[in-house]
Amino acid sequence: VYLVFTTNYFPWLTIIVFLPISAGSLLFFLPHKGNKLIKWYTICICILEVLLTAYAFCYHFRLDDPLIQLEEDYKWINFFDFYWRLGIDGLSIGPILLTGFITTLATLEAWPVTRDSRLFHFLMLAMYSGQIGSFSSRDLLLFFIMWEFELIPVYLLLSMWGGKKRLYSATKFILYTAGGSVFLLIGVLGLGLYGSNEPTLNFETLANQSYPVALEIIFYIGFLIAFAVKSPIIPLHTWLPDTHGEAHYSTCMLLAGILLKMGAYGLVRINMELLPHAHSIFSPWLIIVGTMQIIYVASTSLGQRNLKKRIAYSSVSHMGFIIIGIGSITDTGLNGAILQIISHGFIGAALFFLAGTSYDRMRLVYLDEMGGMAVSIPKIFTMFSILSMASLALPGMSGFVAELIVFFGIITSQKYFLMPKILITFVMAIGMILTPIYSLSMSRQMFYGYKLFNAPSSYFFYSGPRELFVSISIFLPVIGIGIYPDFILSLSGEKVETILYNYFY
Repeated sequence: VYLVFTTNYFPWLTIIVFLPISAGSLLFFLPHKGNKLIKWYTICICILEVLLTAYAFCYHFRLDDPLIQLEEDYKWINFFDFYWRLGIDGLSIGPILLTGFITTLATLEAWPVTRDSRLFHFLMLAMYSGQIGSFSSRDLLLFFIMWEFELIPVYLLLSMWGGKKRLYSATKFILYTAGGSVFLLIGVLGLGLYGSNEPTLNFETLANQSYPVALEIIFYIGFLIAFAVKSPIIPLHTWLPDTHGEAHYSTCMLLAGILLKMGAYGLVRINMELLPHAHSIFSPWLIIVGTMQIIYVASTSLGQRNLKKRIAYSSVSHMGFIIIGIGSITDTGLNGAILQIISHGFIGAALFFLAGTSYDRMRLVYLDEMGGMAVSIPKIFTMFSILSMASLALPGMSGFVAELIVFFGIITSQKYFLMPKILITFVMAIGMILTPIYSLSMSRQMFYGYKLFNAPSSYFFYSGPRELFVSISIFLPVIGIGIYPDFILSLSGEKVETILYNYFY
């Protein structure tokens, strides 16, 4: 037993994937009225999962090895050679740790939920399993199954615990994402069945396989549509503001912190790694779309009256930097995109958490009805101001470092001529100017002025230790990455070099 636990032959990843949903299924055997027991049980599962993941990665993952580690390969279905293949590398370790961290805090933030508490917490744990499974899959069909499995909890969380228009938002969400998944399935089957009688769905085998350029472009477009919906990339982004506007804020934390990052992860893992020739052709278009997205969505965000919708649009705008980093095809740009994935995971989740705690106190969601809250809820005001600064890329925060590295990536790219690079950089800079405008105006409308200044003191109550703990827990990584970004870059650096030099140079 000692040898099994201290070597890489122990099925760490299978346990990490199955623990949340299998332990979560025991929630239905807990007492009906034991809401507090249900919440503590769920939080303990999340903490156990984070500790288990951290232990496995600390003692069994080597940063200097770009190859797949903690590999597991079991035959699942004999009928068509379907394997349960899991493994991690420098590209997936960051999103997996981010998933554990944000899900634990979102579970803690869901403490006020009392209606159907067992089902709510089970769905959050099922979503946790699906996301970890997506990031650690080494088989294309398994990746698709985990991708789809993760949608069902989101739909139910949105349709059962959302706002007044929750059914409309949930329907729009499932139509967009299921429509994108059709393209993903076609791409998976196309890659797997090409050139052989037996399907080949292993990532390692497919990465070394070559395709005719025309066929590779078709596959690339199919995958791009699927990941563009999830990322989201304009014009397939319209489901996101509606979903965020109606979802419970703990669900919003999971959507902004993890769900959007799955699309960006898929772009690197499949479009870039498996289809490099098509990616070289499409990368200029990705950069153009990413630049347009930063400008267009930042401008649209300014016109949003709904607080959560404004934050949702800011998320879409920041995803533009990730797309530009992926399209730059440079070490610096791709590392910047991965750093932005992690950075925005923290910042987006934090802003939605603070928006939710503000709503708990004032029951207002429209910005033009707010004002003068800074005196009444000073702790939330302080944290909101700090994290708004992180969102607009204040130096010393994680957003600044990530966006700066993406800038360097596009400037140093050998693929593009000087004038297009100058033009793209100029337009990106305009986008970075628009970000403070909508971000600071949001803070001004919420916290300054006199609208709620004379409200009775009983109208508000101060932040409890739970809210302060969640705020500080998210703030520390944001400032930590801003001061020492090499901690995240060291995870992905070797893998990024391998992808670029093996497939592009």
